[in-house]
Amino acid sequence: MIDTGLAESRSKILRFHSPYHFLKSLPEQYQYEKFGAGRAIRFGEKQQEKVFESEDIQVLYELLPWDTAFFGVPTYRLFTALFATTDSLDRLKEVLQRFQTHLTLQGPAYCFVEVPAEDIRLLQGLTQAGWRWNETRLHYYRGQLADFEEPRYAVRLAQPAEAVGVGQIAAAARNDYDRFHADPWFGTERADAFLARYGAAATEGYCDAVLVPDEPSVPIDSFLAVSDLGQDAAALGVGLSRVVLTAVGPANRGWHRRLVSETVYRARERGASFVLMTTQATNGAVIRNAEKLNFALGSTTHILSYSTAMTSSTQTS
Repeated sequence: MIDTGLAESRSKILRFHSPYHFLKSLPEQYQYEKFGAGRAIRFGEKQQEKVFESEDIQVLYELLPWDTAFFGVPTYRLFTALFATTDSLDRLKEVLQRFQTHLTLQGPAYCFVEVPAEDIRLLQGLTQAGWRWNETRLHYYRGQLADFEEPRYAVRLAQPAEAVGVGQIAAAARNDYDRFHADPWFGTERADAFLARYGAAATEGYCDAVLVPDEPSVPIDSFLAVSDLGQDAAALGVGLSRVVLTAVGPANRGWHRRLVSETVYRARERGASFVLMTTQATNGAVIRNAEKLNFALGSTTHILSYSTAMTSSTQTS
């Protein structure tokens, strides 16, 4: 049973878990219910949602079936921890360590969390409990799409028959600073394989669109996958498009900016109000493109992880 008082006491911080909290024109109630304290209060209603409790501190985490099947190890995502503002950092650390012991007793497992930069106490508790920091993410957004006036570029939708090729581009355009390649638990081979499968799945329909270059003299060595966030857009009453995954190989230098630009035009043509894009704090090229295209920085998050066991295959570098 979730302690609603604890959830409400962390409501101001939990609002930052919404990927739209910086879009001030959007209704806060939906963001509260789906991503913030409302979600915390309902946590445990779904079969994959689990609650670990110790000393009146509750750790909320969920099993990810697709990731578990792909990696062959129970894979969890920690949503948050509920604790009183008066709880000491040492007490929070001790409970998180007990949670880690709880996972360890069940056998090999992997758990990660994306924490808003504003949730300082949870970040401190996790790092003191031994969680690995893997990535800092910058979340950008572009509004006022009617004012967008970049040059146009020839692009087209990737076809399902090109899924394998798109996946190969995703794996080849390796980013050592994304959370998969930065985390030693995955190892390079599994990180590459995951991105290859993700890129292929995006082309096969997991995402709403995958854009690729469409110029006769330009080989296809880049792509950009887009989600129109249909359920959230409908509930929030505003059109949205999110850049989910991009990869640019050496034969398509300069195409990241072009693909993002065309994504903005696509969103405008569909009547959307905002385009969202996430990158690592280390990715200077994407940050420069975001700034050139007048994207604004909306939020910052950190990704940390904990694993109960590492094998030789996951330690591959």
